[in-house]
Amino acid sequence: MSDINQPPEGTFARTGLPYAARVQPVGIDEPFRWLAAGWRDFRAAPLASLALGLIVVAAGFLLTFGLALSGYFYLIAPLTAGFMLVGPALTVGYYALSRDAEAGRTPTLAAALGAWRGNPSSLLYLGLALVAFLVLWMRFAALIFAIFFPYSMLDVQALLNATLFTPEGLSFLVVGTLVGGVMATIAFAAGAFALPLLFDRRVGMAEAVVTSVVAVVLNARTMVVWAALVALFTGAGLALGYIGLAVTLPLVGHATWHAYRATIRMP
Repeated sequence: MSDINQPPEGTFARTGLPYAARVQPVGIDEPFRWLAAGWRDFRAAPLASLALGLIVVAAGFLLTFGLALSGYFYLIAPLTAGFMLVGPALTVGYYALSRDAEAGRTPTLAAALGAWRGNPSSLLYLGLALVAFLVLWMRFAALIFAIFFPYSMLDVQALLNATLFTPEGLSFLVVGTLVGGVMATIAFAAGAFALPLLFDRRVGMAEAVVTSVVAVVLNARTMVVWAALVALFTGAGLALGYIGLAVTLPLVGHATWHAYRATIRMP
């Protein structure tokens, strides 16, 4: 087994936090090793990884065009930012590929597409919760837009000008960024390890989410680095018009499996 799955000795059992005994301390340099392991997994199953990534790319295009055609173009940016909130729900298939590669089995697309079958109800509930969180974020974004531009029916160029070059627009950016940052932090803490735990073990959604939050809190410095790397690679994929996600999402998904294996230890 790869050395990235051998964290430092000791746990956080004495902290008194629920499920803390499951959490292993991980060094601040570990996220880079997770990415390196994720890249190895990507190369071990390139076609299956790309296929899953392209499904997400197609969904992103459909949602964006749908908003544009409906006249809700001002929600395209929040939708793109909101992708960070639900991104973990799209990576379960990569855990199957990584686990098979780790076990010496041949990773296949069929196994990845059927990854949810191991714990279907809990994975479904958490996926729906993340989607609901995205919808909530979109509602917040629409409300913030209405507060700062209450009487404006702007086209795309006018909206950009108003956002970047007026006091109302700059306030809109600040408030939107702060609200989005808080929601992204909550989503990351809840989903960082919950989905791979649900995929790997037959546990309930609440137990998985609490375990994930506790693991993030107890390894806060390392998780800040990990969250920044996830945001960087996901943002880079989005910046390339969703196309980049065909590569960056598999990389992050595979790396997340190794992050889980290094951080969470179940009896």
